[in-house]
Amino acid sequence: MRPTAPVLVVVTVVLGTLPACGGDANGSPDTVKIAYQRTTDSKVRTMDDFLAAVKKQFERDHPGKHLEPVPIQAAQEDYYAKVQQMMRSAKTAPDLVHEDTFLINSDIKAGYLRPLDDKLAGWKDWGRFVPTAKAAARAEDGKTYGVPDGTDTRGLWFNKEIFARAGLPADWQPRTWQDVLDAARTVKRKVPGVIPLNVYTGKAAGEYATMQGFEMLLYGTGADPLYKPAERTWVTGGKGFRDALEFVRTVYAEKLGPDPSDALDPNIDSRVASDFLPSGKLAIDLDGSWLGKNWQPGSGHPWPQWPKVMGRAAFPTQDGRAPGRVSLSGGWTWAISAKSRKADLAWQAVEELQSLANATEWTVRDGQIAVRTDVAADPKYRDSLPGIGFFTGLVAYTHYRPALPVYPQVSSAIREAMESVTTGDATAAVAARRYDGALKSIAGR
Repeated sequence: MRPTAPVLVVVTVVLGTLPACGGDANGSPDTVKIAYQRTTDSKVRTMDDFLAAVKKQFERDHPGKHLEPVPIQAAQEDYYAKVQQMMRSAKTAPDLVHEDTFLINSDIKAGYLRPLDDKLAGWKDWGRFVPTAKAAARAEDGKTYGVPDGTDTRGLWFNKEIFARAGLPADWQPRTWQDVLDAARTVKRKVPGVIPLNVYTGKAAGEYATMQGFEMLLYGTGADPLYKPAERTWVTGGKGFRDALEFVRTVYAEKLGPDPSDALDPNIDSRVASDFLPSGKLAIDLDGSWLGKNWQPGSGHPWPQWPKVMGRAAFPTQDGRAPGRVSLSGGWTWAISAKSRKADLAWQAVEELQSLANATEWTVRDGQIAVRTDVAADPKYRDSLPGIGFFTGLVAYTHYRPALPVYPQVSSAIREAMESVTTGDATAAVAARRYDGALKSIAGR
């Protein structure tokens, strides 16, 4: 079993020449370098703008100290690979890194992250974080390696104008997978030229495909369908797994989804948010709670009509069995590189990032679901985004990915299976058997 998350792609994208960071003996001891993903959509600079404001505050509150953002402009999988590459060496490691919670355990195994328990013990704000958010940043060793800056939920977004043309209701709430497929078939039949349904799939889409696509399906098929914590075993590609793959196969075989060349584009998520939905090219999108932030005033793609045009529905369980709806939740954290020699100063930057005012500002700006009780109670959050109450309500039905070091490899194997049914290379049964073989290698089953 490999101890680190796999580098899922060979990074040939030009990410820019990054300066030496973190523990580099030639780096300034008074500068905190902070690595984060910059979206490939040149019109969207949500994190850049937020960090620019925090930088001013940090340098005002800490005279003589500096915060230096280090943007990595890349698709999500390329960002993961690049930041892991940076953290391998003291010459390139950032002091702070925006870390996806699903990578925490694999990055700990690789020696990339520093535990934060000594810092958290004296930080009064830590008591304001909800237990599930804390658990997402806690590793197998019981230590905490990141401070969450938000979470999310997932459901169905649908265009009510397209639905009206198709004769579908504006208060649509599917009870089963069949209801979702039937609605997509109705759109295809009655509104030609529109993509009926987007389900993220394939290797290039990265965790978008695994989490927003496959796991939203899989977790509606029964209890613990991916990993059984009581037995500490990964579940092989059984009936629920095959049924989820068959749903994906159906979407693309019946041409209910985007053209495979678009679906397998690593920038598909940006295209959905910036083009397919605002231009009325897509009827139903299985996506995240944050989507509306892309269309707010001041965003890269303002769309004033979206609150009236876009409806929201919970994603159903396979056959409508209780509790009747499914969501997946994840989130990102601020983590300190193990190779940083400025952990104390880096922690002061975390405290600045997570002041109540900044935590609220980021949660609102990025369309996040609050992970702090004080942020959740703030009217600025509660009134921040149309539908925020709907998506916050899905937390009661949500699931979290297994926080285990091999999860990134399992996720990669799932995407391989998804891509094979998307392109027609394999049936659901064949793809599931291939997954079983990969799982045996990954988890030693």
